[in-house]
Amino acid sequence: MARNGKSRHVVYAALIGNMLVAATKFVAAAMTGSSSMLSEAIHSVVDSGNEGLLLYGYRRSARSPDEKHPLGYGRELYFWSLVVALLLFVMGGGFAIYEGLSRIVHPFPITHLFVNYCVLGASALFEGGTWIIALKAFQQTKQGEGYLEAIEVSKDPPAFMVLLEDTAALAGLALSAAGLSLSEWLQAPQFDGAASLVIGLMLTLVALIVARESKDLLIGERAHQKIDASIKELAQREPEVERVNGVLTLHLSPDQIVAALSLEFVDDIRTTEIETAIVSMERRIRKLHPEIVSIFVKPQAHQTFRQRRKAVEQPRSLKEQGHEF
Repeated sequence: MARNGKSRHVVYAALIGNMLVAATKFVAAAMTGSSSMLSEAIHSVVDSGNEGLLLYGYRRSARSPDEKHPLGYGRELYFWSLVVALLLFVMGGGFAIYEGLSRIVHPFPITHLFVNYCVLGASALFEGGTWIIALKAFQQTKQGEGYLEAIEVSKDPPAFMVLLEDTAALAGLALSAAGLSLSEWLQAPQFDGAASLVIGLMLTLVALIVARESKDLLIGERAHQKIDASIKELAQREPEVERVNGVLTLHLSPDQIVAALSLEFVDDIRTTEIETAIVSMERRIRKLHPEIVSIFVKPQAHQTFRQRRKAVEQPRSLKEQGHEF
């Protein structure tokens, strides 16, 4: 739960920063008529709305299990993360691309450039502050992986979404400044539109990355291999367990995991002894991994496990070879 708390803290910081930035950008866009500044303002509004949806997703995902949803509502966070990606794609990237193309086709002079530069500087301070907070929080969850690998294996979309959005925002500010400078220097407002176009393409790329990761988590991703190995090792410690056939894990939310184990117990063991062993094993696993909210154990002979696994994998193998059934 601590990890969720840190991510939520980052989202709150980003929400406050983006609301301040959006207000200043809209004032500057209205005064100067800058296309890239208007795109940046819309970008900040979308980011603010996105943070609000992520906070809503956190609250919804924390609800307790009930009769209709016996495993809880953890995946609501992944659903709202996907919604955020779609909004970023349509309202952020789509609007910026449209505005950029419109300004290139129908250019008009930009006024009050000094105001634009002041707003860009202030926005860079706001965005830079939230970016540092997001970066530090994300670095604590990387576990030694590179940034791209950490994003791919992360089970907490808001942890990297805020970092990606703030990185895109800082890059967008630099592009907007470059577009304004070139427009003034060369007396060609089309460069401002071109900057807006590039900002839109960048936001679209960020949205696609977030959408892909959120989709995979919504479908269902296994826990980290280290957690699977730890569960297997803890289960094998039980004297009544002859062999751990397999471990299956699934993330319901960043801090909610369901685990299923296939175990072969020693011969001539009574049912009450199996029950006692399972209770002891669950207690040991949950003590080391409190994020595991449900554990399902299936007593199964190793030979039976192998036969059923082979039956599952064989159709997949034949399908890959082009066989039809």
